[in-house]
Amino acid sequence: MRPFFRWIALLSLALIALQFFFLVRIAMMATINPQSTAFERSNAWRIHNEKRAPHWHQQWADYDQISEYLKRAVIASEDDGFAYHDGVDWDALEKAWQKNSQVKAQGIHHAKVPTPPKVVGGSTITQQLAKNLFLSGERTLLRKGQEFVLTFLLENLLDKQRILELYLNHVEWGDGVFGAEAAAQHYYHKPASLLAPLEAARLAVMLPRPKYFEKLPHSSYLAERSEVIAARLAYAELP
Repeated sequence: MRPFFRWIALLSLALIALQFFFLVRIAMMATINPQSTAFERSNAWRIHNEKRAPHWHQQWADYDQISEYLKRAVIASEDDGFAYHDGVDWDALEKAWQKNSQVKAQGIHHAKVPTPPKVVGGSTITQQLAKNLFLSGERTLLRKGQEFVLTFLLENLLDKQRILELYLNHVEWGDGVFGAEAAAQHYYHKPASLLAPLEAARLAVMLPRPKYFEKLPHSSYLAERSEVIAARLAYAELP
């Protein structure tokens, strides 16, 4: 049994060391802007493997260089409780778990070998940032657990304004388009600071499926949902 316990001890030490690494990286982000995220590097590698011509747009914009309309639109569309929650929207997460349980039950009835459940939905801006900064795109329970730890670290080491600034500068807004400045230039040929209310709302609505809506700029859903979010801007509270 000794080799077994030795492996358990080594695995535990490696896990602790990994969390310490994340802690240091996040603490540094209080003053240092990260040049890239795990999600961005994964996409760069995908584009390289597809042997496509380089197609990459990203430029850092400080918090006060991003339109207040865009900040409010993203909060209204993605996470209306952002200014108040501790990083996790527990009500939304519970609904996501219920949905996943239903999907799992259906899978058991329709498959001889059930597949492991995937955790989907219920992610806040902080959770999305945690995932984009450090994690892979897979949706497993183990990855979701690590996401919770990273979310806790982000919320306790950075203030809400910095979290929103990091998110807006690294979130995906199209194929090879990352961050508010790149999105504003790509779609509207203007800096992020000059986005109008409806333009900001449209960008916010794109976020769950940016590559999809990039190919369907005249989507009726995109237009109608943008109008709804634009009407909510005054009620979205900034940190």
